[in-house]
Parts: sequence; structure tokens; C-alpha cells
Amino acid sequence: MTWNIRPPRAEDQEMLADIYLSVRRQTFVWVDPGKFHREDFSAHTNGETIFVCDHADGGLAGFLSLWPEDDFIHMLYIRPEFQGLGAGTALLQALPEWPQHKYRLKCLVKNRRAKAFYLSRGFAVTGNGASPEGDYEELSFHPV
Repeated sequence: MTWNIRPPRAEDQEMLADIYLSVRRQTFVWVDPGKFHREDFSAHTNGETIFVCDHADGGLAGFLSLWPEDDFIHMLYIRPEFQGLGAGTALLQALPEWPQHKYRLKCLVKNRRAKAFYLSRGFAVTGNGASPEGDYEELSFHPV
């Protein structure tokens, strides 16, 4: 598939909020789905740099949010029908100075599929902690 990575447009906001809400509810099955809301997207990405991934047909496949001051990948969410097709990798590769730059993120321990994705892209476990959604591991990307 061909992916286009770009900044978000005003008309993307509803779809981005939908992706964030639906993927969280589908993935974090151990959390009460009532704790997730559409408004969470704008609140949780406030001040972050968003990268949007379009598929060749023009629809949104997913997004990545980055807190640039800390080189912290806050979120990477891909619609289920596009998972495993390269959209997440395309978003990572669109990060400034990728792969020469060190980025980090937190991944919930129970989110085994996401952890496997990051480990296969060159991230390594460098720490751990706890959050309201469960225990997490900090993963860091070390430049090659």
C-alpha cells in the first residue's frame, strides 16, 4: 500500500477522535470502555505534533502524536483494517531525523501486539511504570 504522511487538517479532527476512541476501546479490553470519550483526543494531544497517515484511496488510516520537546511518541493509532499493512511503520519513518534520532514511548504491558511491533522496529525496553490503564514499559529507539 502507498501511504501519505501529512499534518492534520481541520476536517480530520472528527475522524482522528473516532480512531482514537474506537481503537482504544477495541485494544484496551481490560479497561472499562466507558472511561474513553471522543473528547479525549483533543485533550490528550494538546500541544503535540500530529502526523496523519492517509491510504492511497484518500481515507485516514491512523495517526501518530509526538511531544517533540522530549522526543516522546505519545500515541500511534491505526484503524484495525489497516493494521499490519505498513501504516505504523510509515508514521515512524516520517518522524524528524528518523532513524538517526533517539525516540521513546510507553507501551502498556497488556498491549502485546503493539509491543511486538515496536520491538521489531528497533525499540528496546528501557524502563517500566504504572498508569491508570495498567502497567507499562518504556521503550526507546536507539539510532543505528
